[in-house]
Amino acid sequence: MTTLTDPPKESFRLSMLIYDTRYRSMTIQCVALIFFMLAAAWLVNNTLVNLNTLGKPIDFGFFTDPAGYDINQRLLDYDSRDTHLRASFLGLLNTLVVAVLGCITATILGVIIGVLRLSKNWLVARLMTVYVEMFRNVPVLLWIVLIMAILIETLPSPRRFRGDEPEATMKLFDSMAFTNRGFYFPEPLFSRSLGDINFFGESSLRFAVSIDLLVIALVLGVSIYAIRKVTGRANETQEATGERPTTWYINLAILILPMVFLLLALGFHLGYPELRGANFRGGVYMRNSLIALWLALSLYTAAFIAEIVRGGILAISKGQTEAAGALGLRSNRIMSLVVLPQAMRVIIPPLISNYLNLTKNSSLAIAVGYMDITGTLMGITLNQTGRELETLLLGMLIYLIISLSISAAMNWYNNRVKLVER
Repeated sequence: MTTLTDPPKESFRLSMLIYDTRYRSMTIQCVALIFFMLAAAWLVNNTLVNLNTLGKPIDFGFFTDPAGYDINQRLLDYDSRDTHLRASFLGLLNTLVVAVLGCITATILGVIIGVLRLSKNWLVARLMTVYVEMFRNVPVLLWIVLIMAILIETLPSPRRFRGDEPEATMKLFDSMAFTNRGFYFPEPLFSRSLGDINFFGESSLRFAVSIDLLVIALVLGVSIYAIRKVTGRANETQEATGERPTTWYINLAILILPMVFLLLALGFHLGYPELRGANFRGGVYMRNSLIALWLALSLYTAAFIAEIVRGGILAISKGQTEAAGALGLRSNRIMSLVVLPQAMRVIIPPLISNYLNLTKNSSLAIAVGYMDITGTLMGITLNQTGRELETLLLGMLIYLIISLSISAAMNWYNNRVKLVER
């Protein structure tokens, strides 16, 4: 009787790393990685040697030196005696302000314009087409400069608000002023304030958070949670009985009444801007450079988002719209309940790229004098300290972190809204 035995296993040989297809691709990748790391190490070493030769070794001690320059638009307290680190920190906050405001405004405008481009009204559709083609085919820098010029040339200067019969007047019951230097709005104040929470003591990264705003945010969050619970129970009732209870007045009361009582308890009132000397004082100030940058980036990016939204809507089968119409839904309800939710899976991925582009395009703020991270860290700080490598590498790292954070957040949202296949 014969027995079957397994063939002897082939022993491993170094030549197999090249000639055996099971190992060849891995060998090539490892060799390429080694050469890349050697090239990067040579580049870094060569840079460090040359900097030491020039007497400029890598050193971040300049961050503790006084900045010696002012920042015209800021969220936190600052003066020219503060350090370069604090100046850079405020520049970063200014960058984030423009990015957040721009993304929100561009999204709202882009969705509206994208939907209107598909309107059956010939005039509306053509006007939206003109808007899209006009904005996305002209460099965003030109739009920034143009809007800045319009604000400077068309709006009145503060001195024109002076006198018994001024040439210019404040708007909305004398609560807002629009000047060629910027816009002034009422400021929320609290006569029975709970105080502030200070972080980082007296360091360059110090900032304070109002306890009043934290309590308001907490109450608002609890109200929204309660509204979701009420709405969820209404949905369960509708599924069980076929009739949906009326909850809008309950939700409205949950949202408004706790907030009103809290504001009254805190002594909420508004501080209005007043003309004192050569300029307005008090209120919330938005510099004209911030307005110009915000509007230009929003209008420019909205043109691209509109095309993304239009493409996402067209990607949805026409049968979905027809089926919803057969059920008696109106066109606006069909768009909000049927078409847009399905189109989101097509819209979100390219939308991420436009958010990243808007954030990076905010570095053009220096063209109109808005002090963002480019104008502070990679601008004046670089010129004053002569630390080109340190400031530019840090600036690149900051933009990289911001971009990756936006991408991660949007990818998380994309995973939540994507269709779940059975």
